[in-house]
This record gives sequence, C-alpha cells and structure tokens, in this order.
Amino acid sequence: MATHYLSPSILCIILTTLVSIAGAKIPAIIVFGDSSVDSGNNNFISTMARANFEPYGRDFPGGRATGRFCNGRLSSDFTSEAYGLKPTVPAYLDPSYNISDFATGVCFASAGTGYDNSTADVLGVIPLWKEVEYFKEYQSNLSAYLGHRRAAKIIRESLYIVSIGTNDFLENYYTLPDRRSQFSISQYQDFLVEIAEVFLKDIYRLGARKMSFTGISPMGCLPLERVTNLDDPFSCARSYNDLAVDFNGRLRRLVTKLNRELTGIKIYFANPYDIMWDIVTKPNLYGLEISSSACCGTGLFEMGFLCGQDNPLTCSDANKFVFWDAFHPTERTNQIVSDHFFKHLKNLFH
Repeated sequence: MATHYLSPSILCIILTTLVSIAGAKIPAIIVFGDSSVDSGNNNFISTMARANFEPYGRDFPGGRATGRFCNGRLSSDFTSEAYGLKPTVPAYLDPSYNISDFATGVCFASAGTGYDNSTADVLGVIPLWKEVEYFKEYQSNLSAYLGHRRAAKIIRESLYIVSIGTNDFLENYYTLPDRRSQFSISQYQDFLVEIAEVFLKDIYRLGARKMSFTGISPMGCLPLERVTNLDDPFSCARSYNDLAVDFNGRLRRLVTKLNRELTGIKIYFANPYDIMWDIVTKPNLYGLEISSSACCGTGLFEMGFLCGQDNPLTCSDANKFVFWDAFHPTERTNQIVSDHFFKHLKNLFH
C-alpha cells in the first residue's frame, strides 16, 4: 500500500489555516438595544418596563423570570449558543454575574429604549448613550481582569448585536405629541438614522469590528397594533408596515456607507422584516399556529404588568404562538429568527 507524505510547505499551509480558523472564533457576544434583546437590565433600574415576574420566563431554563420579555430565551441568546458560547447572554447590571461571566458575553440593552433619548424618557429606561458608557466601563473591567492585550482581542473579535428602533415610533412618535410637532415622519426617520450612525461610529472607535445590525420587523402586525387598527380591525396596520420598510431601507443605506468608509469594519444588516412577515402570514410553515393574537391573557393588549400570572386566559403552550405578549415574540419565534440570520452570520463572522 502506497504511503502519502505531505511536504513541509503543504503541512505549514494546513497548520496556518487551522490556527487562523481557531483564532477567528467569536469569543463573545456583546448586545445593545431594547426589549427585543434585554436580558434583564431593567430589573435593576427604577422603571415599570419590567418582565421579572411570572408568567414571563416560564419556559426559560429553570422556569424563572429573568427580565426577558419572553416566555424563554431571546434571539441573542440563541445566537450566542450557536457560536458555541453560553446559551444565554447575561445582563450587565445583574449583580449575580461578574466580569468572568461577561468575558464571553454581555448585554447592555434596556427594554423600552430607542435611538432617540426622549424615547428612553417615556418609561425612564436606559438611553442608548448610557449603554455605550456601560460598554466603556465593561472594557476597563475586562482589561483589569484579563490584561489589556487579551481584553483588546476580545473587544476586536466579538460579535456585536444591535437591535433597536421600534419604540421610537410606537412608544414615542405616534403616542406622544412632542416629536410629531417637531418632525414629519420622514424627518424623524432621518433624525434616528443620524443617531444610529453616531452610535455605530462610537462603538467602532471603541474597538467593535463585527456587527449584526438589526432593522425593524413588520410592527403593524404586532397584536397590539392589530387591535388598535381602526381602519381595518384585527388586520396588520399597513401604514406601520410601510414605515418599517422605508426605515429599513434607510438603515441599509447607512450600513452600506459605513462598510465603505470605516476601515476594518464589517456590518451585517439583519433585516427581520421578511422573515417575520413570513412567520406572521404563514405560521404553519414554521410549526406555529396563531399569529394574530398572543399567548398572554387575551393576547390582544397585555404586556409587562398586564401580563400577570393571575390572568386565567394565558395559553398553556406558547410554542403554538408567534407572539408571547402583545408586543414581543415567543421563544420559538426568537429561535426561528436567530436560526435564519445565523446562516448568514456564520459565513461572515467565524
């Protein structure tokens, strides 16, 4: 039987490739945003925007309410697990975690926040600029824990997940008069995109290089927006969905611009509109059954404190539903969306 030998040069190439693959592994997931990715920071600030009580978290490991606006895990948790990291991303303000936990993943997100500082003011939550300040503090702590060189490598190689924007429209612009008196809806979108650009450049200057930047979903199909759709009750609010499409187009152009302008950066625009529209309009294709109402309570308007454990109408099996409460997806939907984007992320960010 013939014996095959590898030449030293070929062996060197193979070893170099293997080392580069190993070295390119995502060491941590770092999360900014709103309730779509808040893993519990709001538990530790003075706000009513909380979900640290039953039935929230009933399908989370251990069956406990963590502050996630969900019956279980969030899309960012599933992305962390898909990269071989922890199955959940801990909240930065949770004192039960420390810097050794945060070295492989940390969440700065705050439910109820937006790009616009005035959106955070509505429910007294953490504004986006403060999330950046926490990130700076985290970097300092990470350097003290691991040394500057290792900490800098983690900051550089981590995947940054950003998911924010819906609250600026539904909680702020269309609910309160101030911004509507200052901006047309087109001007307000431009205002938000300018803030998004400043934010992305800020975290770039702080070392972020690999980003998954999320757009907004068809927000007119949220159960709360369906039930308040006076033009066509219980149908998706078309004007809100059209706005989401328009805003996502502006965000996509921003991503294209920054990928061109900023050296060494790679931003993936994770547009959730099409996948969520598909899930909402054809839930059976995804093993789901109900998309027009949510699991909690009547499924039409309850979220936060209205989604309490004593509500006798809450469904028994959240896995049949697209939405957990009137504003937030179920764990099953979060997993479907995370799996959809991970197919792209794993090719971009190893």
